Amino acid sequence: MLKAHIIKNRRDLEVNVTLELEPGTAVGLFGASGAGKSTVLACIAGIEQPDDGFVQLNGLQLFPPSLPLHRRALGYMTQEPGLFPHLSVSENIYFGIAKALAATARQQQWIATLRDRLQLDPLWHAPAALISGGQARRVALARMLARKPPLVLLDEPFAGLDRQLVRELIDDLIFWSRQIGFSMIAVDHQAEVLKRLCPQQAIVLEQGKIVQRGTWTELYNAPATPLLGSLLAPL
Repeated sequence: MLKAHIIKNRRDLEVNVTLELEPGTAVGLFGASGAGKSTVLACIAGIEQPDDGFVQLNGLQLFPPSLPLHRRALGYMTQEPGLFPHLSVSENIYFGIAKALAATARQQQWIATLRDRLQLDPLWHAPAALISGGQARRVALARMLARKPPLVLLDEPFAGLDRQLVRELIDDLIFWSRQIGFSMIAVDHQAEVLKRLCPQQAIVLEQGKIVQRGTWTELYNAPATPLLGSLLAPL
C-alpha cells in the first residue's frame, strides 16, 4: 500500500496532494500541463524531495527522511528512457540488480521472459546509443520490470511515439501488471491513454490541488471544473 501526502512549493504554485493506493490497483493523474502531476511522481520516486508531508510504501518510510533512490522498491518511467548509452541493451537491463541475484536461475529466467515478450532479442548486445527511440522505451520498460517492483510510476512515457507502439506498450504494461501484481500511478496528457492503463480510478489536479476523484465515467459526466470539462471534450 502507498500512503503519501506531498507538499512541494514551486515557483508558481504549491503542490498539496494526498494519495492512498491499495496493492494491485491503478490510478490515473490527470490535468492540464503545470498542474503538479509530475511533481507528485518525482517526490514519490525520490527524484525530488517534498518540503513537507510523508511518503510510505508497504510500511517503509520513504520520506521523511528521504530514503535513497536505490532503496525504494518502485519503478519509474518518464519521457526520457534514461539508458546508459555506453552500455549494451542487456547491460542496461541488468543495471541495478545485485550480482548475486542476477546470477540466479530464477532471475535469469525472468529476464529471458521479459526479453522474449518485449521483442528485445535482436537488440540484446547492441549499444544503447544506436537503438531507436521506440526500442529504447521497450528497454526502459524491461529494466524497470526486471526488479519486479510493487509500485510503478509512469510520467508520460509514451510521449512522441506513434500510436501503434503506444498501444503495444500499454498492452505490455497491462499484461505485466497482472503477472507481477504491481500498483500503478500514471500521468499522461491524453485521457484515453489513462483510461486504458487505469480504467477504475482517476484523480484530477488543478494548480497543485486535487479537484476531483472518481471513475472516468463520473469525470466525463460531471467534470468538477470548466477546465477539466475542456480537457475531456472530444477534439
